[in-house]
Amino acid sequence: MTMYLWIKVFHLVFVIGFMAAVFYVPRILVNLGEAGDAPAVRTRLLLMGQRLYRFGHAMFGLSFVFGLVLWLGYRVLPSFPTMVAVGSGWLHVKLTLVVALFVCHVLFGRRLKAIAAGGPLPDARRMRWLNELPLLLLIPVLWLVLAKPF
Repeated sequence: MTMYLWIKVFHLVFVIGFMAAVFYVPRILVNLGEAGDAPAVRTRLLLMGQRLYRFGHAMFGLSFVFGLVLWLGYRVLPSFPTMVAVGSGWLHVKLTLVVALFVCHVLFGRRLKAIAAGGPLPDARRMRWLNELPLLLLIPVLWLVLAKPF
């Protein structure tokens, strides 16, 4: 049981790291839109955004690996609690929402890459609205994990 708890701790640490990137990369896009054509600010924000985007990918990969062990570890490790059972339908919905969060992250990263290649700056007002999308996806994920309703 101790190994299970440590794996869960590391999964949560990497999920928190991933969510930090998911929340902040769109905010960098908002700042890019507001900065306009100021080259120094644009360069700094693009560098920050690209580094954070790569960090988010690494955190997602690590949280995915630890989450997979939590989900299927009972098959390999004796005394590991199972997450695959009757009444775990919530997990499938949660995983679908997590995939949606990852897709948001990838789309925001593509937008950063396009701007770095000389593409147009995003509309700051529109990006402010899109900035809230990850939060709207995270709330049901947390509810599903805590309530396990079905």
